[in-house]
Amino acid sequence: MMTGHTPRDPDFEERVRTSFDGQNMMRTMGMSIASVGPGFIDIAFNHDDRFAQQHGFAHGGFVATSLDSACGFAALTLMVPNAAVLTVEYKINYLRPARADAYRASAHVVKSGRTLTYCEAALTAAGSDEALATMTGTLISLVDTGIEN
Repeated sequence: MMTGHTPRDPDFEERVRTSFDGQNMMRTMGMSIASVGPGFIDIAFNHDDRFAQQHGFAHGGFVATSLDSACGFAALTLMVPNAAVLTVEYKINYLRPARADAYRASAHVVKSGRTLTYCEAALTAAGSDEALATMTGTLISLVDTGIEN
């Protein structure tokens, strides 16, 4: 995916992958980076009944976690080398029940500022372009706080 963004950290990909690999939540939920570049990320994962609600659909919290993480890591690709990223707010729309064998949470940066970054994300079934859920999110870049990614 071409985004037209220029990363502020030439080693952004290594930093994003290291941060992603350091998140226990991503491992627990079986998520992995499918692709990453300046201003975008695709996270792939399989359906897991441990994270399903009573009707067998992916739980809304599971969906939200995947999209929130995608927004955060997309934002991180454009932050300065010593920045940490945290979510300030997000809005999610559940468009249809999520019940597929595999999913993709894709996020891209719409606007990257010095402090705040605005992202859009979508959850799709693997191999489909039809959104199951969408998210908009605002993330903050924290520098010199002692928090590391």
